[in-house]
Amino acid sequence: MPVTKFDVPERYRYLEGFGSYHQSEALKDALPVGQNSPQKPPYGLYTEKLSGTSFTAPRGQNQHSWLYRILPTAAHNPFTKDETLAKIGTRSDLESLSYTPTQLRWSPFDIDASADWLHSMHLLAGRGNAADKKGMAAFIYMAGKSMEANTSFSSADGDLLIIAQQGTLDIRTDFGHLLVRPSEICVIPRGFRYHVSLPDGPVRGFAVELYEGQWTLPNRGPIGSQSMANERDFQIPVAAFDHDTTSTFKIVTKFNNELFVATQTHTPFDVVAWHGLYYPWKYDLGRYATISSISYHHPDPSIFTVTAPGEAPGGPPVAEVAVFPPRWLAMEGTFRPPWYHRNTMAELVGLIKSPSHEETYGSFQPGGARLHNTMTGHGPDSVTLERESNEELLPVKAGEGTLAFVIESNRLMGVSEWGLEGCGKRQKDYNAQTWLPLRSRFEMPDEKMDTGVSN
Repeated sequence: MPVTKFDVPERYRYLEGFGSYHQSEALKDALPVGQNSPQKPPYGLYTEKLSGTSFTAPRGQNQHSWLYRILPTAAHNPFTKDETLAKIGTRSDLESLSYTPTQLRWSPFDIDASADWLHSMHLLAGRGNAADKKGMAAFIYMAGKSMEANTSFSSADGDLLIIAQQGTLDIRTDFGHLLVRPSEICVIPRGFRYHVSLPDGPVRGFAVELYEGQWTLPNRGPIGSQSMANERDFQIPVAAFDHDTTSTFKIVTKFNNELFVATQTHTPFDVVAWHGLYYPWKYDLGRYATISSISYHHPDPSIFTVTAPGEAPGGPPVAEVAVFPPRWLAMEGTFRPPWYHRNTMAELVGLIKSPSHEETYGSFQPGGARLHNTMTGHGPDSVTLERESNEELLPVKAGEGTLAFVIESNRLMGVSEWGLEGCGKRQKDYNAQTWLPLRSRFEMPDEKMDTGVSN
């Protein structure tokens, strides 16, 4: 079935369609007709525009929405820097990243039962500068409790893609609700305010923030008009609002990778209606329509790309996300696992689920990760090589019950001190377990080939 069977049932309605111009209203006729900013908006609402790109961005890339809300976002006390909150990739963290060509692997990261979404987010790897809107950062989140009731969070630094691995995220955004369960991903664009509660207990997962560009869908090229991640399968929240103009609310904002806090006496979740192209979304990875070879050879893993910000002029994207779902393998005369590889792109891999990870993945377990940096060799371990080199090549369903992903970046990825030592999860015997057992299989022929070079 091309849909994940979730343990937690859906509780919200959604609009559907990636890249479409959507509109939604929680009160009838809250959206003005034929104009964006009437002199007197319906119900006495305020009109506010939210721009994710410059005004003059090409029409096909222009990201903006119109909001009709009870009070505007500007109505708050001044922001002050708050050093007591979690360090979510502070500038000093990004400036002190360690760069290594050594292959890295981490065991599952421990959940902090006392931490909410804000306090559980740890920088793992990245490269860039939020102030210059260049680069990206990858995080691990491991929360044990919901955010405080009257608190919201937003980031001015970039678009955050969340990959849920364990537990359910109930995310309240300006535009409505998103329920994000394991095997789903979601995107909270730059500037959106949101609150995260945990209806199903502790959560763990991965996140990557783009400092440049927006997450979009890759071009299909000769594949045609369908398959991979289909536009119709992306879900967008419908308008939902609270009416509270007396309680005190804490507004937390990440700005140039530092946290600032302001207070206001009205809920940030008061958008009664909205329309536009700039909105949060979620996607069930179980709906990904896999493309592969049905004759021979092993195609590049780019055929598994779900989302990417699009190529910058003269180079590949700063980050792209590919997924490895269950799929049929039928290639003839072909070594079917991924080949040994060195890549100009850095590859950060995570495992969402696996029914038999100890046998299949060795010490690569759900909730863990591995990093193969730019031009760092990687590929099958010795056990996989031996098995797959001698396997009878019948059609086989691979990856049943398994779901993995890779974040590829055209940047060298630096690793945080927390990732190297602080988390206590780095497997320092990764190389010894995986590739050092490989032995030469080369057989010198009796007659050497004439190369035309005299000895």
